[in-house]
Amino acid sequence: MKQEIHPDYHTIKVVMTDGTTFETRSTWGSEGDTLNLEIDPKSHPAWTGGTRNLVEGGQVARFKKRFGALSLKK
Repeated sequence: MKQEIHPDYHTIKVVMTDGTTFETRSTWGSEGDTLNLEIDPKSHPAWTGGTRNLVEGGQVARFKKRFGALSLKK
């Protein structure tokens, strides 16, 4: 294995959004740093089943706005 090409792997403290903490090993930061998470599995809608914030006016809404007055009546 080549020397001096691998990142420093050290212990950091991770603080979840609900305030719980745990220690893990990482290449992020330096020894003893604290990583404060903004989104984690306890609060992210993908894992909690919550709703997503969608941008209003998606493709269907834009289509209806543009062509809603047209109809195919005989």
